[in-house]
Amino acid sequence: MKLNFSIIIPIYNRPAELDELLSSITLQQFKANFEVIVIEDGSSLPSEEVIEKFKNKLNLKYYKKKNSGPGLSRNFGMERASGNYFIILDSDCILPESYLNSVSEKLSINYTDAFGGPDAAHNSFTVIQKAINYAMTSLLTTGGLRGNKNLKKFQPRSFNMGISKKAFEKTGGFSSLRYGEDINLTFRLWDNNLETQFIENAYVYHKRRINWVSFFKQTFNFGAARPILNKLHPKTAKITYWFPAVFVVGFITSLMAVLFHFNWFVYAFVCYFLIMFIDTFVKNKNIIVAFLSIWASLVMFFGYGLGFLRSTIRISILLKPIELAFPSMFK
Repeated sequence: MKLNFSIIIPIYNRPAELDELLSSITLQQFKANFEVIVIEDGSSLPSEEVIEKFKNKLNLKYYKKKNSGPGLSRNFGMERASGNYFIILDSDCILPESYLNSVSEKLSINYTDAFGGPDAAHNSFTVIQKAINYAMTSLLTTGGLRGNKNLKKFQPRSFNMGISKKAFEKTGGFSSLRYGEDINLTFRLWDNNLETQFIENAYVYHKRRINWVSFFKQTFNFGAARPILNKLHPKTAKITYWFPAVFVVGFITSLMAVLFHFNWFVYAFVCYFLIMFIDTFVKNKNIIVAFLSIWASLVMFFGYGLGFLRSTIRISILLKPIELAFPSMFK
């Protein structure tokens, strides 16, 4: 099967990010033709100047539409794409020059109707960006759920994923969910007997231009969405999804235990953070990033864990419908 790629990029008020992403796309070593489709999702800060800059450098299509969220905007782009395989990227990503070659080579050897790739930290990233990247991707924090070649079934994330035209037509693409829409799509792909895979070399530099408050809110929303996804797709629920919530309860309990002179629980957490510190220092060669990685991991665990607990309590104890357990997910 000859692959014809269409790169789909929804954008909302981030022309500077789009400029960086399109610049990286122009540097691809991939020799075959491909198209890039940019969907302006109701932005008040449009990207016309950026599009004008690249219109003669890329096979570029630009659409404007009313705001509907990233999932439906991606569908909008895929409906208008001419390729037979769609690559979906978030605007805060930068591609290494080998990205499209890596995707093409892997799919030619082991074709699947969807794939996901990992995110990496570029040398130019700030110390906070590198710390957040570590927290989100390390085996010590997320267990490799966001990028582990040994996972039997990988759940692609929408900042860096691909889906065939066939799979899009069969599933209808992304739902209208505001959070967890990529995981929801993965489960529907599996329900339709369509395979996914993790392509290790198809990584992107994911900038995540967020501060600590917005990082907490983001991970809180991820955690709040997971029990609802478990409810929508009961067979996919795993005990590992509880780990951040267990961490939060255990961490608070260990601090309370110190008041009664039970210190062993705190010592266990200190050992864990020390191992994390050494691991991230070895990887980043920066002591500030190492310290910030511990803080980023705490923010992520508490954000995800508290969000997960809130939705779980609302669904399982208060018996609220899923639409009322996390209303923002369904707007």
